[in-house]
Formats: sequence, C-alpha cells, structure tokens
Amino acid sequence: MSSTRTRDERRAQFEQLAMPHARSLYRTAVRSTGRAEDAHDIVQETYLRAYRTFDGFETGTNARAWLFTILYSILANRWRADRTATVEVGVDDLDARFAAALDGAGGDAEQALLTRLESAPEVHRALAALPEAYRAVVLLVDVEELSYEEASAALACPVGTVRSRLARGRRLLFTALSDYARSLRLLPSQPT
Repeated sequence: MSSTRTRDERRAQFEQLAMPHARSLYRTAVRSTGRAEDAHDIVQETYLRAYRTFDGFETGTNARAWLFTILYSILANRWRADRTATVEVGVDDLDARFAAALDGAGGDAEQALLTRLESAPEVHRALAALPEAYRAVVLLVDVEELSYEEASAALACPVGTVRSRLARGRRLLFTALSDYARSLRLLPSQPT
C-alpha cells in the first residue's frame, strides 16, 4: 500500500507543479503549429514525457522552463521529420527591410507596435510566417516571458543565439506588420 501512496503523492506533486502551465504550453503549441489538433497532441505528449521523467525534476527549479524545454524538444523532433525546405533569411536584406520600415517610426516603435497589436489576426499570421528558429525564440521570450537563459535551455542553444534570433525575429515581425500598423495610424505614413 505504501507504493500506492507514493504514486498518489507523486501524481499530486506533479499536478501541482505542472498543470498551472497547460494554457501557456497550449498557446505556444498552437502558435508553433498553426493547428489546434496538433497543439493538443503536442501538449499531451509534453505532459506524458514530463510525468515519465518527473523523478529527475529538481524540486525548487523552474517547472515552467522545464515543461517548455520538453515542448520544444517535441516540436523540434516533429519539425525535423516534416522539414521539406529550409527558408533562409539574408541578414543584409533583413536589416535593409527593417531600416526602411522603421524610417520615421521613432525609437521604441518596434516594441510599441508588437504590444498594441498582440491579439490581432495579422500578428498571428506574421508569427506563423516567421522561420521556426525565430518564431520559437519570439514566442518563448516575448510571449511566454521566459528569460534568455530559460529560452536557451528550452531550445538547447547558446544564450547569444537566443539574443540574435530574438532581434532578427522581432525585426521580421516589425517589417511584416509595419504596413498594417500604418493603416491603423499606429506608425507614421512613409514619405512618398
């Protein structure tokens, strides 16, 4: 009977630590896959893997970051399996497009734009169109508010790579959304 009690205690502890993060995991999975059905499956698999490896979880550490690490591991495995073509974004082209979009926008325009439009369908489409390497970092850092270090652990890449991808991802989003923002008069119109 002691093994049953231990199992019940373990399950209760897991539920207490992991379940409060289900909504964040699901939102991120939907944004990453674009499909609610796939997101549901991925979150379910995340929780299954987390429960199976719960004995290795260090109590007192960040359960949210641990769950996102598992989620992105599952997503990465699926992306590798489904990858048919790689989209490369040239840094020079990206910087030129970003500079053109920022022309006359002011210093904090990028963050202000993303904040004001975060729930718009145009933003969701722009996020979905980002190359996965950039989308993953933007979702973890800007949407889910993980630290650079936590995102680095979740994505199994160096912190410098997280910072670089975040900057480029934000620039891509700003560029993709600048015309929409101008149509709403959130940014000044471009001089003709």
